[in-house]
Amino acid sequence: GTTVEPMIKPQWFVKMDDLIKPAANAVKDGDIRLIPSNMDKTFYHWTDNIRDWCISRQLWWGHQIPAFYCEECGEISVSEENLCTCPKCGGKVTQDEDTLDTWFSSALWPFSTLGWPEKTEELDYFYPTDVLVTGYDIIFFWVIRMIFSGYEHMGEKPFKDVLFHGLVRDSQGRKMSKSLGNGIDPLDIVDKYGADALRGSLISNTTPGNDMRFYDSKVEAARNFANKIWNASRFIMMNDEEGAVNANAAKPANLTDADKWILSRVNKLIKDTTNNLEKFNLGIAYDNIVSFAWDEFCDWYVEMVKTRLYDQENETRAAAIWTLKNVMIDILKLLHPFMPFITEEIFTSIQSEEETIMLSKWPEFTSEFDFEEDEKAIELMKEAIKNIRNIRAEMNVAPSKKAKVFVVSENEDVRNIFEHGKVFFATLAYASEVVVQADKTGIDDDAVSTVIHNGVIYMPFAELVDIAKEKERLSKEREKLIKEVERVEKKLSNQGF
Repeated sequence: GTTVEPMIKPQWFVKMDDLIKPAANAVKDGDIRLIPSNMDKTFYHWTDNIRDWCISRQLWWGHQIPAFYCEECGEISVSEENLCTCPKCGGKVTQDEDTLDTWFSSALWPFSTLGWPEKTEELDYFYPTDVLVTGYDIIFFWVIRMIFSGYEHMGEKPFKDVLFHGLVRDSQGRKMSKSLGNGIDPLDIVDKYGADALRGSLISNTTPGNDMRFYDSKVEAARNFANKIWNASRFIMMNDEEGAVNANAAKPANLTDADKWILSRVNKLIKDTTNNLEKFNLGIAYDNIVSFAWDEFCDWYVEMVKTRLYDQENETRAAAIWTLKNVMIDILKLLHPFMPFITEEIFTSIQSEEETIMLSKWPEFTSEFDFEEDEKAIELMKEAIKNIRNIRAEMNVAPSKKAKVFVVSENEDVRNIFEHGKVFFATLAYASEVVVQADKTGIDDDAVSTVIHNGVIYMPFAELVDIAKEKERLSKEREKLIKEVERVEKKLSNQGF
């Protein structure tokens, strides 16, 4: 709260008129790309209104200004090396006590860390680099200064792309600061939820350049997802304790429709994730991986194959394990940039032939696993299962209560789909029996129905509910609603209401 009075003192400046031109042209010409592209406007605002840069600071710490003053003749010398005597008269010199602006030192980072001004192997190999990742709030302080320093000292741009991320704010949208006391210690979060969970929460639902709010619930959700992946991998290894099925083996000849469906789905996920990472859509890439792993792989495919896994005599059991392992390995590789620790641990257990996931090959889209027809078949069965579950939920039917399911379709292809998938369809649809037929013959008129593409699903009403109890329940519900209507009408007829 005290008054601050400026002191007029000599300072060192860098003339910027010519120095800034290569940096401005680099972005205009597309040699350097800013992501997101709306950062170009901010960039040009600084470059077009540039002023000479005051680089001296009256601080205790930092690079000391390389200026030397002769005590005898007054000559001022600037030198990369420490001077002991004046190059003009040989007199004693004193170095300027000021330090360089922190950002002046930081601007040298892309090449000073690689041995510059010496021509080292590291400098030759790593300069220029590919991507700089930084916050949008230091576009001028650091990014622009690195660019013009790179052109000035190296004659070349320091990087090709600049990816700007937003700021992490508190749950109320405020910037974290000491004065507000709303900062988050990441080590506390890591101790509570794990580093992978923190990383996942910070990338989920984010887009380049936009701020995000920090919620414990997001970290908890990421932790729960990590647990889901851990448990799924344990399930796979428990069903192949001896490691009899090698994920590197050739594709089994007896893959089922369900196997082909999940292989085709992960194949497309590989393509989409790679494209999103190349476009720096990191949040979309992560969210797609989570959605696939949790929903399609764990909640659907794992449930589909359980019947085959528990039957040691099933001739497609090995094909199911091979598919489980390969899809899980692809998920781990795609997830590794976001959750490096858990993916490394699981990978080295499930794929023991390889030393580390970091040296394994990034998965690639392949036409070999492009099973379009099998995808359509399983999606049709998923639609039927969802519809059946919705009907049962509306009628308060317990999952333990099985009911006969009729699949009626004039389309032979549809009938074949349900015939081939009877085993897992019956399990997931809580069916005591699955009957596939071309017409409605033998189905009671009171059967509950639901429409699917090119077909209808029927379930006998009497098998879903106890009719006497259901009548009683509906009667009570009717009485309750009648009383509610009477209560409302009484209120509305009151002129004082």
